[in-house]
Amino acid sequence: MNKNLIIRTLGLVLICEAGAMLPSFFLSLYYKEPDMLPFLYSILLLAVPGFLLTLIRVRNKDVGYREGFAIATMTWLVTAACGGIPFLLSGTLTTFYDAFFETMSGFTTTGASVIPNVEILPHGILFWRSFTHFLGGMGTIVLILALIPSLKVAAMQLYKAEVPGPTKSKVLPRILQTTRQLWKVYMLITATEVILLVLAGMPLFDSFIHTFGSVGTGGFSCKNASIGAYNSPAIEYIVIFFMSICGMNFALHYSIMRGNFKALLKDPETKLYLGIIAVSTALIALNAFNTLGYTPSEAFRSSFFTVSSIITTTGYVTADFDRWPDFSKIILLLLMFVGGCAGSTGGAIKNVRFLILFKSAARQILKLLHPQAVVPVRLGRQVVPDEVVENVQTFFFLYMLIFGVSTLYITTLGFDLVSAAYAVAATLGNVGPGLGLVGPMTNYAILPDSGKLLLSFCMLVGRLEIYTVLVVFSTRFWR
Repeated sequence: MNKNLIIRTLGLVLICEAGAMLPSFFLSLYYKEPDMLPFLYSILLLAVPGFLLTLIRVRNKDVGYREGFAIATMTWLVTAACGGIPFLLSGTLTTFYDAFFETMSGFTTTGASVIPNVEILPHGILFWRSFTHFLGGMGTIVLILALIPSLKVAAMQLYKAEVPGPTKSKVLPRILQTTRQLWKVYMLITATEVILLVLAGMPLFDSFIHTFGSVGTGGFSCKNASIGAYNSPAIEYIVIFFMSICGMNFALHYSIMRGNFKALLKDPETKLYLGIIAVSTALIALNAFNTLGYTPSEAFRSSFFTVSSIITTTGYVTADFDRWPDFSKIILLLLMFVGGCAGSTGGAIKNVRFLILFKSAARQILKLLHPQAVVPVRLGRQVVPDEVVENVQTFFFLYMLIFGVSTLYITTLGFDLVSAAYAVAATLGNVGPGLGLVGPMTNYAILPDSGKLLLSFCMLVGRLEIYTVLVVFSTRFWR
């Protein structure tokens, strides 16, 4: 284990996180609000130790999978722990558990919160809270790879440890080129949404906040009623569009921007993803129209927004879907498990894994009828290797196992089964709002500290897709 390289990289991470707090510090200066000194102290508390750690000499720069997994997991833990310092110093949150939960929720783009009233928070805190979505959406490791050329030796291992999906596609031959191009696409989408939201009547500051939540599929808002506070169909449809495209593979967006529109039309995962959105929206709209007295336009708009928000694991709300019929709630629960596409900023299991599981099940049935047949699992024209199929099957088992065990524990804290199940599904899938005691109009502040730590772990496991975290926490890993 190359421990010196790991420590030095974490030092670079602390410096980058300190730099990421600068916009919030300047906002607090501009608005002359009391969070100015907390941000200044936070920046110093991160930058100074970070600089000292980068002075550690690294003789061997060879990086294996162990170092890659360790750096990825420890980076997310360190950024979440240190990113909560401004919340504590400003008095926004009073305990480490709350600050860690809030910041982990931000960086993992979960959007679950323990702050009951966000509208009283200063601008700097609100900006930092949502900026964690922007940083965590594309990935902190991917950002660091794009910024720091000295990590080029470790690039592939770090890329594989963080990027979501059963396969790690590259848009260019070199990983550093890939990370930079993906971030360029990410920033272009971000700038476009900010402009459109301003044109639709949303204030500039609010536009940045909700854009960070949309493109990062996170869901933190500066309004207690989330997007519903604006009561604007134009704003809602803009957010729907950007949530939906950011739930798609960013490698496809890069191809489209280079004029390759066929890549989108041929991608089987994207077809499934858009099909699920269309069918779910239609079913919930009909259910809402027949049972809640919505007009057709209200039913469509509300269901379209909620479906897009849940399947992309964004978590913005325009309606209290906790009051919807059970039929609609079950669809939303299923969407929490499906999530976005591989290579997107969305969480959960991912559409491509369900495609592989369905095709694998069909192959097994066919082989029962024709034992000698050779039936490969295909995605489009591409044959999926058996090791990838096995990886997906194991991932699904582990995901459901973690969901079941975590739900069981949350029920021991006094939560009813529905609230516990939705709380775990919403955090493990990086969705944010659940149902029951953690519904769209409530928050996670009622959880005891042990519950907050467990759900923070679920967020991390969901964002790094289980294997990266479990490998690091195994005893054999450190031998």
